[in-house]
Amino acid sequence: MFKENEGIDIVEAIGGVTTAEEVTRIFQDTLSSEHVARMERIQNPAARLKIANAIRMCKPDDVFINTGSEADRQFIREFVIRNGEEATLPMQGHTIHYDLKDEQGRIIDRTFYVANPEEQVSSLANRLERQEALETVRKNLDGIMQGKTMVVGFYIRGPFGSPVSNPALEITSSGYVSHSAEILYRNAYAKFDAEVARLGHFFTNIHSEGLNRPEDLPDARVLMDRSYRTTFSFKCTYAGNTLLMKKGNHRFAVDKAVYENRGRELSEHMFITGIDGPGGRVTWITGAAPSGCGKTTTAMAGAHFVGDDLAQMWIAEDGTVRAVNPECGIFGIVEDVNWEGDPKLMDVLRRPGHEVIWSNLLITEEGMPRWTGDGDPMPEQGVNFQGKWQRGMTDDNGNDVPISHPNARCTVASTSLANYSEEAENGAGVETRVVTYSGRDSDTMPPVWVGKTPDEGVTIGACIVSAATATEVGAIGVKRSPWANAPFIPGALADYMDAQFRFFGSDKITNRKRPLMAGLNYFLTHEARGGTSKKLLGEKRDVKVWLAWLELFAHRDVEALESPIGYLPKYDDLKRLFHEIIDKEYPERLYIQQFSLYIENILSRIDLQTKAYGENPSTPKRLFEVLTVQREGLLALKAEFGPIVTPSQLEAFRKK
Repeated sequence: MFKENEGIDIVEAIGGVTTAEEVTRIFQDTLSSEHVARMERIQNPAARLKIANAIRMCKPDDVFINTGSEADRQFIREFVIRNGEEATLPMQGHTIHYDLKDEQGRIIDRTFYVANPEEQVSSLANRLERQEALETVRKNLDGIMQGKTMVVGFYIRGPFGSPVSNPALEITSSGYVSHSAEILYRNAYAKFDAEVARLGHFFTNIHSEGLNRPEDLPDARVLMDRSYRTTFSFKCTYAGNTLLMKKGNHRFAVDKAVYENRGRELSEHMFITGIDGPGGRVTWITGAAPSGCGKTTTAMAGAHFVGDDLAQMWIAEDGTVRAVNPECGIFGIVEDVNWEGDPKLMDVLRRPGHEVIWSNLLITEEGMPRWTGDGDPMPEQGVNFQGKWQRGMTDDNGNDVPISHPNARCTVASTSLANYSEEAENGAGVETRVVTYSGRDSDTMPPVWVGKTPDEGVTIGACIVSAATATEVGAIGVKRSPWANAPFIPGALADYMDAQFRFFGSDKITNRKRPLMAGLNYFLTHEARGGTSKKLLGEKRDVKVWLAWLELFAHRDVEALESPIGYLPKYDDLKRLFHEIIDKEYPERLYIQQFSLYIENILSRIDLQTKAYGENPSTPKRLFEVLTVQREGLLALKAEFGPIVTPSQLEAFRKK
């Protein structure tokens, strides 16, 4: 059973500071008088104790207390350049950061949950017993900041005033981490004590890159202490491993939703975007997808951008489902981002006037950032994540070395985007009417389908299957990716699933406001539908049509075909939307290819999920009930029409 504040507090055990008097003495001995005065603004005893113990443990030469002022932000911009963690580029406000060649994504094999005896940890994660974690942190973080400056930042993950926001400390020796934090999160120094008092908790993150040498990377670790909501990260620099307010604290937020507020709150790996509908209405959509599977692109397809990666959701007193973005910026993958598919984002990346941190892509001799799929002619040479690069280079296996890593990123503030919505800072959140789930599925599901009940919607999320992406070091093949959140679920997957069923099926949600829950898949290939090409059966921009149809269906403005897997769009509606929204012809032949049910593929998917979830006796039985009904319906269709069922056959079957 998971319990808070259980066992040894690792940072306190190593730092040894336990009293307010010791805290004050450490600040006076380590900080300049100016920064001692800054710390006096922070009076929360627990936060002061965490910071003092982090100082005692890491032993920095200097400590910088970041107040979030423009002067402090400028100090961090200059600090990161002096440290050599970033370099300036010709376009004002643009910098480039490179991680180690072998650290281009999350180091999932070296990421652990700190666990107490008898405490259950997700079967999809790595576990480290508390005593071993204590010794690991002591060995690696004790004295790691000697000769360095510690930067202490105070942030909030979510808008001020929101009931689901989470205050957080970011303690690091990395200027890159601090620079990224200032773009991606709301600096809460001036309101930190008040927000902690209002919400009753805060998260703590302690990181140091150490000497940042390739030979140290095997010893890098990311440790998440759930009981004390503290992360430890060392000997690594990739933001997904170091800026732990992101996925590290997301894990703590998942715990909070599942174990403190089950059925009332969710913490999801989702974008938030608003779609314009008829009569000037705005319909808000949240959507889950594994990292590298199009969340940013989908979020940018909306007219009103709130977020592209994470969402905190809750049931409000008025019976609506509300969502806020913990972040206020984008840490987005740039591969295949171009003017054709992502004009709003490209406008930020290619025109002056915005602050951008680039990472792990190519910089030409002229100082131009370049990446795979940017739409421009291939450069001849430059410098990228693995050093000097020139056209035609091959690796040890004879494969072409790409101009950028598949997980190359850009970090920008949400306010830079032309479709940014000020609702992003509304503590009351946006009313969520559509929830989507998607992954890199090349051969099974149609581009869009809708669960007929909340339980079917939860099942769509539970059954995401996706090809591995470059966001995780060493990940290969096709794998299950429940809710696109599985890597960030600390406890038992069955507990998380139970929370999903309770939340979306809650009688506290007003039925006419209950979110529609749908699957999205724009990675279907020609090869999977009778062709020979591995190219996509559609284009990136088609997602605008799928979202527009969901917006209309959520308000009952269009009808749908009923199928065993859920509701499917009708051809005439899609044809009209393709023309109106992206000025594109949509032949009926393509519709039939995309929306025919390939029964054997879907049955195999159901069998895969049934077997996998069946290995855990705690899995909610409702999941198997939904899958059984779907399986029986698909078998009935197959008996009538064979292994491939077209939309017209589906409609005829339903009229019987």
